[in-house]
Parts: sequence; C-alpha cells; structure tokens
Amino acid sequence: MVRFVESGGEEDLAPVIPLFTGSTPDALPVHPSGGRAARGRSAGTTTRSDRAEPPSAGRRGGSNAADLESGADTDTDVVDVAVVERALLRRLGARGLSIREAEAFVVSRGLSREAAAELVATFCERGYLDDGRLAEQVVWSGVARKSEGRRAIARRLAQRGVERDVADAALAELPDDDDERALEFARGKARSLARLDHDVALRRLAGQLARRGFGGSSALIAARTALQEARELS
Repeated sequence: MVRFVESGGEEDLAPVIPLFTGSTPDALPVHPSGGRAARGRSAGTTTRSDRAEPPSAGRRGGSNAADLESGADTDTDVVDVAVVERALLRRLGARGLSIREAEAFVVSRGLSREAAAELVATFCERGYLDDGRLAEQVVWSGVARKSEGRRAIARRLAQRGVERDVADAALAELPDDDDERALEFARGKARSLARLDHDVALRRLAGQLARRGFGGSSALIAARTALQEARELS
C-alpha cells in the first residue's frame, strides 16, 4: 500500500572563479595616490578594488549563486530550466516531496513562481509528485516506525504543506487505536523510569507520550499502567 523513497544525497554546483590577467613582472602597479604599491605583494595579484565586477544579474548567465539559493525570483531566461528539472529529480530520488515543497525547491533554484508552478504541474502529470501517496507514507511511518499518535502525524502533514483534505483522507485510514499504541510506547520506556519517584516518573513518561502526539487522557492512563506493570515486574 505504501512505497518509500530511498534516501540519498544531493550535489551542489561548484562556484565558477573568474581568471584575471596580471601586470607585467618587472613593473610595480601605481597606487591611485601617485606612489608605488607595496613591494611585498606579487606583481600578478589584484586587490579587491582591482577585481572586475561580476556580470549583472539581468544578463543571461549573470545571476549569482546567492540569488539562486535565496529563492529570489529571477528572469526565467537567466536560469536553465533543464538544470533545475534535473536537480528536482535528484531531490525526489533522495526524499519524497509534497507539491508545495517541490515548488519551494525550484524557486530556490532561480525559477520564477510561474515557471515553478508549470514545472511542478508537469511532474504531477508524470506521477513524480503525488500528495496523496506522500500522505500515506507519512502516516505509515508515524505509526509503524515512530509510534506516534494521530495529533503528531497530522501536525507533520501540515508542516510539509499537504492540503487539509488530502491529509484528512490519509488519517481516516488510521485505526482508532491511539490508546493501545500509547500503552505500547509507554511500556518500552517505563522500565528505565520505574526506580524514580512515582510522581516524577509519571510526569516524565506522560510528557514523552504527549510529545509523540497522544492525547492527554491517553498519555496519562498509558503512563500509569506501564509504570505499575514495571514496578510489579521489578
């Protein structure tokens, strides 16, 4: 029912360093004030003020890496859409993305909002992006791998930008067993807390359950039951 995406890494493009020609080796550059430059500096080096200004971001190929990574909207003719598309494919190979996450990613690579929406729509048509499938994966992971309650899973779906109706449909597939899962988690933690003062142990265990998305009453009942069982076994 649920398919997972194998995790991997993402490669970033290395910055391009421009080359500049130096002055002749037998002549020292003249300082703007009229004197000679310091002899301790190599004749082929340049100061910060000597260096050429980077090309304007308005010209083709002139946008710098900071603009691309910051997500600032740039003209689409400056950005190679094919490069952004390949970057998105690599990211999807490393981790599943929601539609909203994919849009934010390609915008951060320099595409305008309009171009980003068009590219993401194409990926949806190809089946590369599917919020319903992603929501199922998040729900399954929260239950089977993280022992989380319904509240925590719903919160994660919202954080990842999954639409409310899609998230609700995935959560509706969950069995109504928060109490059982809360008790199962509490039993796994109770033994290490059983030697503490009862109130301290109860407060800590109930807090752990609450942070995993189990409701107040479920968390408290599960914590009490698990601590009582642990003390009886010790």
